Amino acid sequence: MPAPFPTSLADGLRFAFGTFTVFPVEVTRWDRPAARGGMLCAPLTGLAVGAVAAACGLLLLFLGAGAPLAAVATVAAPAALTRGLHLDGLADVADGLGSGKPAEDALRIMKQSDIGPFGVLTLVLVLLAQVAALAQAYGHSWARGALAAVVAAVTARLVLTLAARAGVPPARPGGLGAAVAGVVPPAGAVGVALAVAGAAAAGGALLGVDGAVRAVLAVLLSVAAAELLLRHCVRRFGGVTGDVFGSLAETAATTALVVAVLG
Repeated sequence: MPAPFPTSLADGLRFAFGTFTVFPVEVTRWDRPAARGGMLCAPLTGLAVGAVAAACGLLLLFLGAGAPLAAVATVAAPAALTRGLHLDGLADVADGLGSGKPAEDALRIMKQSDIGPFGVLTLVLVLLAQVAALAQAYGHSWARGALAAVVAAVTARLVLTLAARAGVPPARPGGLGAAVAGVVPPAGAVGVALAVAGAAAAGGALLGVDGAVRAVLAVLLSVAAAELLLRHCVRRFGGVTGDVFGSLAETAATTALVVAVLG
């Protein structure tokens, strides 16, 4: 079998933006090297999505809307820019885990198009938490709210990079999970994580030392929360699926937003 063509940064960006956003990007390669580049570039999609989300919130604040409405817009923007991909995954994983059934049956439940009671309840609580945290952040200052939105979006995609590291198996042979599972070398995952933490610290420093510390803690605690969920899903399902990746992203985003307003 011939060796695959080496991937480029452009291939990775097209894979990342074409897979995880609605931006008009054509995915020209769907092989493992392109998937590796795409998962390493995943936080950059979060930067774009987070910037748009923050811009929506700030626009409403500028037009005279209050912090709660700005928070709703900031939460709605990522959902629209991802076609609800991550929220759908969160709901499906909640139904799968909540069913208490063996892995094969739980995976079948997750693949169904409808949403069960566990999924609905999880979506409601997560969205309420995100809106409430952002409203509090915007209430403190527009800059703190915007920073929280961007850090949450980038961290949500960082955990996708980490979850695609070598050693994490797919739960089933097909789908997005199988396409990206294990493609990221550990050194690459660590490098991206350090880069995101450093960028978060630099952004937070614009709000002072407290802002830098808060931003770094948001990244670290979000990664920790997502890692706990990842390990639980691997134990329960035997590996990762596209839905698991979505649930990790929403878990990390919610954790980051909550940390942004604590203390």
